[in-house]
Amino acid sequence: MGVDDFERKVVISGVGQSAIGRQVPRSGLQLTLDAITAAVADAGLVLDDIDGLAMFPGGGAANLPGYANGYLYEVQDALGLTTRWRQGQVEGMSLPFYGPAQAVATGQARHAVVWRTVKEGSAARGAGGRPAYGSTKPLAEGPMAWWLPLGALSPVCHVAPYATRYMHEYGVTREQLAWIPVTQRAHAALNPDAVYRTPLTVDEYLTSRMISSPICLYDCDVPADGSTAIVVSAMGTAPDLRAPVRIEAMAGVIDDRPSWDQWRDMGRVGYATAAAMWQRTDLRPADVDVAQIYDGFTIEAVWWLEAMGFCGTGEAGDFVEGGERISLGGDLPMNTWGGQLSGGRLHAGFGHTAEAVRQLRGEAGDRQVDHAEVAAVTNVGGFEAGAAILTRF
Repeated sequence: MGVDDFERKVVISGVGQSAIGRQVPRSGLQLTLDAITAAVADAGLVLDDIDGLAMFPGGGAANLPGYANGYLYEVQDALGLTTRWRQGQVEGMSLPFYGPAQAVATGQARHAVVWRTVKEGSAARGAGGRPAYGSTKPLAEGPMAWWLPLGALSPVCHVAPYATRYMHEYGVTREQLAWIPVTQRAHAALNPDAVYRTPLTVDEYLTSRMISSPICLYDCDVPADGSTAIVVSAMGTAPDLRAPVRIEAMAGVIDDRPSWDQWRDMGRVGYATAAAMWQRTDLRPADVDVAQIYDGFTIEAVWWLEAMGFCGTGEAGDFVEGGERISLGGDLPMNTWGGQLSGGRLHAGFGHTAEAVRQLRGEAGDRQVDHAEVAAVTNVGGFEAGAAILTRF
């Protein structure tokens, strides 16, 4: 850990979210504006304070089904902002606040906001089901050249072989992995904004329909409508902010081919990112009080539990079995908002980051973890991996 680490020069000052649900009757732009204005107010700032904007992912409105960001310029114009820094981030850029944190740390902006908006719930309903990526990109070119001929049109088909390999290699069972969605559903019951709040049992998990074996319905995150915004501010502004949170360390490393189908070790994902992050802090896994672990699919949470060092390689099944360790009051409360498996697919670590900030502030209501001072946040897996440690200010 060096004195020039950029994380020491910034704080997360605000988080805000729009209405969240399976279908929300507001446009992507309206949801975006709702989230940004909420995040700015949460920071104790006004819109005129914002001089940096970043959208995630970049590329405008809807480059994939349900990806509903407003355009960068349209959002800036609607809010009447004057900016010194802008960025259209792409997937694979570690955690969403990575770019804004670097911009603020280098003086290109003083208060930068990054947002992510989805209308995947509405897109799924309009299509009679969750639209597959291949349905909108029918040409066999780029990465899809390897998937379309096999009929693998959706990310669930891309991730399922990883789950199969992992379970084969380490002897982990579906009965063990069931405790991740079951426990997170219990957490979601305490979150009024969660999409699914009714209890889930292990038996219901085991008898649910397969989507792409061994991934079943409850292993998949929930398509939703909603927007999340995060404000990153200069450390020097902290005395004027409502409740800032420190970024202790963060990293995002690609240590293999940037491709889901060409990744060489399908049982180990995210290790290089986690190792690089831990090198940037004196804290260790045992210091983490609450973990907001990316769970687009249950297997991604498994990867991160092991890569981050919360348990050994191949030990996640034993670690989560019974749910005690990852429950509120357990050794490592995980995805206390319900995660994407029950809270809704807000994507790219945005929902996870918002919950981590609320936990560290003591603002998580009925799901608050006692004495939460250190939080881990991760994003996706494989070649899009990002990890961070956030701490109470």
